[in-house]
Amino acid sequence: MDRQGGDVNQDDQPVMFPLRVGHAPPPLRCLRLVAAGCLALLMDGAWAQDADVPPMGDDAHRLRSMEARLVEQDRRIGALQALAERQQRELDGLKHELRGSLLADLRARGPDPAAPALPLAIADTVATFASPATGAAEAAAAPGATVQSASEPSVAGSEGPVGRPPESAERPPEVAQIFDQPGVLTPRGRLILEPALQLGYSSNDRVALVGYTVIPAILIGLIDVRQVKVSSLTASLAARYGLTRRLELELKLPYSYITSDTVSREIFTGAAQDSVFNTDGSGLGDVELTARYQLNQGGVDKPFYVVWLRYKSRTGRDLFEVVTDCVTRCVANAIGTGLPLEAPTGSGFSALQPGITWLYASDPVVFFGSLSYLHNFERKDVSRTVLSGAPEGFPQTTTELIGDVAAGDIIGFNVGMGLALNERAAVSFGYDHSFVDRTRQNGEDAPGSVRLMLGTLMMGASYRLSDRTNLNVAVGVGVTRDTPDLSLAVRLPVTF
Repeated sequence: MDRQGGDVNQDDQPVMFPLRVGHAPPPLRCLRLVAAGCLALLMDGAWAQDADVPPMGDDAHRLRSMEARLVEQDRRIGALQALAERQQRELDGLKHELRGSLLADLRARGPDPAAPALPLAIADTVATFASPATGAAEAAAAPGATVQSASEPSVAGSEGPVGRPPESAERPPEVAQIFDQPGVLTPRGRLILEPALQLGYSSNDRVALVGYTVIPAILIGLIDVRQVKVSSLTASLAARYGLTRRLELELKLPYSYITSDTVSREIFTGAAQDSVFNTDGSGLGDVELTARYQLNQGGVDKPFYVVWLRYKSRTGRDLFEVVTDCVTRCVANAIGTGLPLEAPTGSGFSALQPGITWLYASDPVVFFGSLSYLHNFERKDVSRTVLSGAPEGFPQTTTELIGDVAAGDIIGFNVGMGLALNERAAVSFGYDHSFVDRTRQNGEDAPGSVRLMLGTLMMGASYRLSDRTNLNVAVGVGVTRDTPDLSLAVRLPVTF
């Protein structure tokens, strides 16, 4: 039956056609949505008026019915206005997330396979015009209509409800990694395997004067000049798993191969050529376990903060476990080389390192950095095995007690900036600095122990091979005497 130009189905229920809204509807379309809802309510009231109006003779009853319909229509109009205001707030939030997503794309971050697509369109449904109690029933009677609660508006082209920000928008922007600690956490429920290869080289000169002076500039004793060259190659496999959107765990297994060449010449001993002492060693290094937690949501105009706690074990073979050469110079640099016969692969000390990493996006670059403190746990009753050089038939090694040893703690900080070249490639530049305290032995400073300052200039680049794989290369150049001259790291994180 056709009443006042409206189409009615067989159950005398009005057929309501959903309005189609384009991508990221502006406030004008929300106003159109409210106007269309009001028009539908007026038409519904007109139809109900023809069906429910009592005979003209009963004016009082007719007046009460009209007042009741006006109250009901006013309630529905208020519900529509509240719905429009909520959708406007959700739209403002989506615009903010869209700006953050576009900024991340400019930094060659690429799509995140773990995060849902950014909502770009809001589809209208029949439930938009229906009250929670009666609207769903009316919409269910309409052929082809989709019933949906007004509190859960549908989203076209997305996998999540409107107003819920995508997981990628809550994560810091990715940059080419040049430091050990990454700033971007693993998405929830995802596993990242990161094979890496790191090459290090250092060369250090040492001049030792052992003797006494009769008059200034005249030395009686031994002058020992040494040049130590150390090369290391470390292959590691790191596994990171996202427990939540803001918490991840990482396990790192390193395997190291180290070679050391010591060139020395003793003056006043009749030596006419350099003496070279070669040693090498390989094996499992110190296993590391790290937990990271993102403190805030961050955004385009405010920084992200990630706190982390790293535990370093002493699974690698350390300096106290290898045999030390003391055949020709050892005591007070007068007997034995005092060098290990096998290069150690571990530090020999367990350590705990808390730290905080920050990232700040300022289009078109991302500034980042971190601050950390590493504490080495003291070892009690440490001893080493010494090659004594005893005659045949006697023990060739002896055990020498060193006592309680505590390696110096380390305060470190770094700063850097990342810049995207295109949608796949990005570069980063930074500086890393560490303050190393003295090593203590039996409660006092160890002989010859001094404070060190280690500074390294870092630069690196990353290239997105696919949506799940990145290639990252970082190069470090030492700027202080005690810092390794060169470090080169290649990482290939793969997301599962």
